[in-house]
Amino acid sequence: MCTADDQTTHSRSTELADAELKTMGLSRRRILQSAGIMAAGTAATVAMARPAMANPGGNDPQLTWLVGDHHVHTQYSHDAKYMVKQQLDTAQSYGVDWVALTEHSNFGHANNGGAVNTNREIQAQRAARPELLIFQGLEWYIPGAEHASVLVAPGPNAVNLLRTFELVWDGKLNQWEKPIPGTAQVETFERKAVEAIAWLANQKRSGYIEDVVALANHPMRLGIDSPHELRAWRDAARDVMIGMEGAPGAQGSGVSQFSRAGDQRGEYTNNPTQFSFPGYPADAFRPYGGFDWATATVGGVWDSMLAEGLPFWITSNSDNHLTVKDTWKTGPYPAEEPYLSLPNEFDRWSVTGKRPDPFDSGEKQGGSDYWPGQFSRLHTGVTERSYTGVLDAMRRGRMWVDHGHLLQGLDVRVREVRGNSAGNSNGRNGVTLGSRLQVRRGADVEISITITTTDYRNFAGILPKLAHVDVIGGAVTGAAADRDTLKAPGTTVWKQLDVSGRTGTFTIKHVIKDVQKSCYFRLRGSDGNRHGAGYYGASVDPAGPIRHGNNLGDADPWTDTWFYANPVFIDVA
Repeated sequence: MCTADDQTTHSRSTELADAELKTMGLSRRRILQSAGIMAAGTAATVAMARPAMANPGGNDPQLTWLVGDHHVHTQYSHDAKYMVKQQLDTAQSYGVDWVALTEHSNFGHANNGGAVNTNREIQAQRAARPELLIFQGLEWYIPGAEHASVLVAPGPNAVNLLRTFELVWDGKLNQWEKPIPGTAQVETFERKAVEAIAWLANQKRSGYIEDVVALANHPMRLGIDSPHELRAWRDAARDVMIGMEGAPGAQGSGVSQFSRAGDQRGEYTNNPTQFSFPGYPADAFRPYGGFDWATATVGGVWDSMLAEGLPFWITSNSDNHLTVKDTWKTGPYPAEEPYLSLPNEFDRWSVTGKRPDPFDSGEKQGGSDYWPGQFSRLHTGVTERSYTGVLDAMRRGRMWVDHGHLLQGLDVRVREVRGNSAGNSNGRNGVTLGSRLQVRRGADVEISITITTTDYRNFAGILPKLAHVDVIGGAVTGAAADRDTLKAPGTTVWKQLDVSGRTGTFTIKHVIKDVQKSCYFRLRGSDGNRHGAGYYGASVDPAGPIRHGNNLGDADPWTDTWFYANPVFIDVA
């Protein structure tokens, strides 16, 4: 329970937040009331909606693949150090086409100028480099759970939307972070998260903002994102909460300047606590090939959600705060009041919601992260190079991710091949990632995978080589009877395709014979360096990603790289 001091601090913080809302012409009471209505209404609407989006007009669209990063921090976050311009310069040097600056929710960000000043800098950078799409977003502390990236399309109300959202709905700012197990807090905080997502959906629906999406960040880091919460967020507004990070940032935590034996990629070194979902095993708190256990486990949490026939996509990003072994150091705060009287770094940052500009110290610093695009890349298939084009691609699941620049290109087309395929409503070219293909019972379905291998050395000096492509799939069985289920027992690796030694651009195919029931499949592949039986055994996944050891340097991310692609659903008529 809260102490009296905690309650006093929270009461004062709420007063300040409400005062700030008034300056924006808003009322917390009215916002909360409208959200309660919207949460119920959105859930009912979504339940009747089509489970996932098909490509418009039947034919698969012509796609341009843009590299993006939806989770990046600057000096406007209390625990990061780089200037906006530094992040954007470096992102572009690694081939990034779009980036989202997602500062942590805090009163210094919402009240003291952080969000507004970030926007001012972003506006200037948009004008200076129109070839780069720069989103302003937020890292939201989900009530009762972990964090989420919230991305908003630019517009006149975008900044106020972000500030309102964090003041009214943020779990940290409103002390809705860790509910005491077995108390009413659990249900209350979970409801707040659902209402917050529904509220975002309503802002788009009303036209207040043009578009918004959200993704759950590092879901297994603390094990507090339960399966039923993931499903509840998805169902609150499927066009807003579109998925989760399949792989966390901080991929360099095992090879950082101050790394220790046992350090893991993603800073995934925690153990279960009283706040963790009790159904998660201790193994779930470690990464597998750099990917989150919920994603990397064939037949695991992600697959259990896909087996419902509903969209829930994965991404990858840098979560850049402090880059591995860089030489930049945060500068000093002004030697004046109020800084001199403030007791800690966070309070000094909160004065304006910004840390001092960094300087090059010439000495290697601590840090677990890579620059945007340096190691982790999110590839988005857009039909239009624009902010809404990127968000639309993400919402539709036209995304694949890779580590270490393992692939230069990936294109997937899926079509029915038995009978008169030219007359198929999905067109001769079929559909692509994130889509639904409607087929007749008993049809054969062809998966065509076009790969372009990487022809340059990555940051580590390695020329990436793809060793195999895995086709993973299972039946669509409908809504889960147990919303906390961790398994999709019918999902397995259907086929491992050996592509070792192949270079350039080439196409490989796999045919699913005599499809009798609705199903889905997804793709995965690696450099072939580290394999082992998957978490649920070799019969499910004979050569999947495995955990790193506990010796210093075991978790070198550059020597164990994978790609993952989002699924395609096959609906049997």
